[in-house]
Amino acid sequence: MTPELMIRACTFYTGRLLKTHFHTWREIAIPPTNEDELLAEKMEAAIVYANFRLKKHVLHHWHSYVKNRKEQLRDALLRIQRMFHCYKMIVTLNKWRDRARHKFKKREDELMLKHELQLQKFSKLKFKTSSKEEYFFPEQFVSEGFLVGGIPEFDISQLPKRAILQIFSYLSLRDLVICGQVNRSWLLMTQMGSLWNGIDFSAVKNIITDKYIVSILQRWRLNVLRLNFRGCALRLKTLRSVSFCKNLQELNVSDCPTLTDESMRYISESCPGVLYLNLSNTIITNRTMRLLPRYFYNLQNLSLAYCRKFTDKGLQYLNLGNGCHKLIYLDLSGCTQISVQGFRNIANSCSGIMHLTINDMPTLTDNCVKALVDKCHRISSVVLIGAPHISDSAFKALSGCDIKKIRFEGNKRITDACFKLIDKSYPNISHIYMVDCKGITDGSLKSLSPLKHLTVLNLANCVRIGDTGLKQFLDGPASTKIRELNLSNCIHLGDASMAKLSERCYNLNYLNLRNCEHLTDLGVEFIANIFSLVSVDLSGTDISNEGLMTLSRHRKLKELSVSECDKITDFGIQITDSAMEMLSAKCHYLHILDVSGCILLTDQMLENLEMGCRQLRILKMQYCRLISKEAAIRMSSIVQHQEYSASNPPLWFGYDSEGKSLREKQNTSLKNSELTAKESTYNNEEEAV
Repeated sequence: MTPELMIRACTFYTGRLLKTHFHTWREIAIPPTNEDELLAEKMEAAIVYANFRLKKHVLHHWHSYVKNRKEQLRDALLRIQRMFHCYKMIVTLNKWRDRARHKFKKREDELMLKHELQLQKFSKLKFKTSSKEEYFFPEQFVSEGFLVGGIPEFDISQLPKRAILQIFSYLSLRDLVICGQVNRSWLLMTQMGSLWNGIDFSAVKNIITDKYIVSILQRWRLNVLRLNFRGCALRLKTLRSVSFCKNLQELNVSDCPTLTDESMRYISESCPGVLYLNLSNTIITNRTMRLLPRYFYNLQNLSLAYCRKFTDKGLQYLNLGNGCHKLIYLDLSGCTQISVQGFRNIANSCSGIMHLTINDMPTLTDNCVKALVDKCHRISSVVLIGAPHISDSAFKALSGCDIKKIRFEGNKRITDACFKLIDKSYPNISHIYMVDCKGITDGSLKSLSPLKHLTVLNLANCVRIGDTGLKQFLDGPASTKIRELNLSNCIHLGDASMAKLSERCYNLNYLNLRNCEHLTDLGVEFIANIFSLVSVDLSGTDISNEGLMTLSRHRKLKELSVSECDKITDFGIQITDSAMEMLSAKCHYLHILDVSGCILLTDQMLENLEMGCRQLRILKMQYCRLISKEAAIRMSSIVQHQEYSASNPPLWFGYDSEGKSLREKQNTSLKNSELTAKESTYNNEEEAV
């Protein structure tokens, strides 16, 4: 590089450096003149942006408020429309009901006139038939005329296959085998695979051999789905043959004395598809309990009732392998060896249980129920019969489950407090069975009145219930849905609550007022106005001929029981042939009739029933001494089932064979004994004088 170039480069670099530093110094030393204007513009832009954000935030809250307000107004409008529609429907239904009642009353008056004419014709027909030696009906004439030309031939095999299956499905195993021996055509019909889906060996356990059972199971092993060996004393080889049925779904080996853990091992290894298993009253041990979760992983119904050989450890095995987590129904009746720890093991293994049955278990306590409910929250049905130590605490523990059916019997520790829990904790309950619970009073019925889904109520033998409690129950919405009501042996019930019963329970089908001693003909008159009734039990009540005649207006009755009706006056029991004549002339659909203990009934009653109640199937007439044995034998050929005896009424009926009260007899005997004692003392005093 030459010196000239070096000088020019240094001069250029120095001038460039001075120019750069001068511009930097000028920018720092001399401030710009328009800085205030820029700051003002930025502040205006910031204020505009802040106002926009504030408006956006306020608008968002206002929009959500308006939206919620519109929804509330819409819901309120819909609620008002619904209330208006309901009120309109109520008014319409009330008018319709009044009009229907008026029309029905008018029609009843017309029917009563027709019934009087019918009774006149009925009496004339009786007079004509009594003049003949034997009774003949039009059906008999038709059948006899039809048989004159001989019995027509008919081949049942020409029917459709579905009809043949329906006919043969009603036959037992023995009848099915006998039908197969008629001819080749019948043999082919009895060998349809669908007929052998379910085989019941319990009905023929005394006549069938093990060899024949094995042959049947081998032949129909692919068709068998249900097997019933209840009470069959089978050999081990025969029980092993169950393993042939690979498609088995239901197995009942209850009460089999020869069933062991070894036989259950063969069955469990070969039949993994079992859904229903009944092992009640057998000698199985913890070995079988270990097999259940290992092989029966689809098991849904299990009955271990009265199996006392397994322990709490056996219940712990249910959680092994795949476990019994699909179990829905469990029956532990009579298993008194199970402790609180055993119920904890069940809760850990089978948390999906919905139906629980524990009967005849005096060792069951509230702690057992609490241990089970801690993890089994799906329980909907509970049956605890014969558990005297269960109290209101168990109901409190069950409040975490959606209970729909509950049944207790013979428990003295249950009080009205549990019914208050039912009202609050079980709003969807539909079936309540509280039989022979002495601590239940009228307050319990008042607590049940708000239940809207209650259809079945059984409070039999709850002797502290009276008319007040029943009226309070009928005031609530539960009365409109109730279909079955059992208040038998509630001795304080009378006619006072029957008027409200007929007014509110218009869907009632079954009514049991057995041994309600204060129920008279007036109450029966109200009961006759419940047109939905199908079955009525008025045994042991204070009704007479007038009540029975009033009840005969109810033409849809199918079951009627008026046994032990001991309204005893100077003339004796008041249910006589005249009332039965009226009943048989009007209640043509009667299927079941119980007149046991009505000792004034005669053969005339059977003639009336034979002519008027053609659909009668079951007839009970115990302790009717005036009905002859010949008439009873003749009636037995008409009905399907009959109970008859001409012996004296038992002592608990309260009257003798002549209709006289046993109490009056006792009082007269006591008076006679006192008079004889006074006479003897008077004679002794005279002799001493």
